[in-house]
Amino acid sequence: MRRGIAATALVAALALAATACSGDKNDGGTDTGAGGELSGTVTWWDTSNDAEKATFQKIAEGFTAKHPKVTVKYVNVPYGDAQNKVKNAFSSGADAPDVIRADVGWVADFASLGYLDKVPADTAKQVDAEFLPKAAASGKFDGQMYAVPQVIDSLGLFYNKKMLADAGVQPPTTFEEVKTAAAKIKEKTGKSGLYLRGDDSYWFLPLIYGEGGDLVDAKTKTVTVDNEAGVKAFKAARDLVSSGAAVTNATDGYTNMQNAFKTGQVAMMINGPWAIKDTYEGEQFKDKANLGIAAVPAGSARAGGPQGGHDLAVYAGSKNRAAAHAFTAYMTSQEVQVQAAKELSLLPTRTAAYEQSDVKANEMVQFFKPAVDKAVERAWIPENGALFDPLKVEYTKAVTGASSPEDAAKAAGVEFRKILKGWK
Repeated sequence: MRRGIAATALVAALALAATACSGDKNDGGTDTGAGGELSGTVTWWDTSNDAEKATFQKIAEGFTAKHPKVTVKYVNVPYGDAQNKVKNAFSSGADAPDVIRADVGWVADFASLGYLDKVPADTAKQVDAEFLPKAAASGKFDGQMYAVPQVIDSLGLFYNKKMLADAGVQPPTTFEEVKTAAAKIKEKTGKSGLYLRGDDSYWFLPLIYGEGGDLVDAKTKTVTVDNEAGVKAFKAARDLVSSGAAVTNATDGYTNMQNAFKTGQVAMMINGPWAIKDTYEGEQFKDKANLGIAAVPAGSARAGGPQGGHDLAVYAGSKNRAAAHAFTAYMTSQEVQVQAAKELSLLPTRTAAYEQSDVKANEMVQFFKPAVDKAVERAWIPENGALFDPLKVEYTKAVTGASSPEDAAKAAGVEFRKILKGWK
């Protein structure tokens, strides 16, 4: 048994998943032998990053310790390509994975297209009872659960403690304070204050939430990205760059941001818990104590980190559904979540995991938990992912000055209404 996996609890979880896979659509296919023993191959497409994938592969392959007749085929799919690659595989059925690691924003989309198998009823009840409510909500569509939450996250302000101390500034709590702090950092160290990622819509969310706005109002079926709060958010993004408080890049922003922060070219960046392991590998953070994390700076209305995370879902066309659901139960068990928190500083989705000593001892997890508790929950609609494409275009234009904030907000609204047919 691999480190951190308690045998009795794990066997119980897998037994629950396997027995719950009987009947109707969730009959589990033909992957059980005499006595209900699981067999066959489970192919898992994992979207974790380079710093995480070796750990997840090791954990995933540990499933065979309890089910020696099941082979786990681990495939790492780069996150940026994954949504379209998964859709193509599911729609054709050719070489489709049995289990996917889906961004929380993809689940409703995949479920609405009939690509996902429903979570077995007993497991769904367990998720509702034992997982963080916000995490559980991300796996549902149209009143049914189609995915089990693996990790939950939000964004925070990463800062270089030494650089801020050398400049005589405290971690800023608002974007206005970011500008003041950045000016002092430039004066004292010659380095830039903040790297603002300008090529990804997710990084726009703290800005629009910070102005009290949102992309859409799902209850009233109204597009809100182009209202007053939306315009203010685009203005805030542009102002950070035009004032010199932040630097940005319209392409390959994540890599550039990480490199700039790890080498001390910028004192701050906005990022999530998935970046901690990689950040520690930077020259500035050989002493891990030099990394500080604070809440995402507030806008004029509030601080608003977005809720993110990843869920595990089973392909409806899988021929190995019983084994696939059992594998999902294993990968989202408390023992595995505690191991991921210990080794990768990723946040568990199970409530009780936060009472475990390895989770309590992880300073970064303990910081991000309050941020996750206060994170703004997104609209779990099928079009969620589709909205991010035009938003990314307009956000990049606004940040780089290629378009005015007003024009960027207006253009985003036009594209949103094309996608959300019939919405106001």
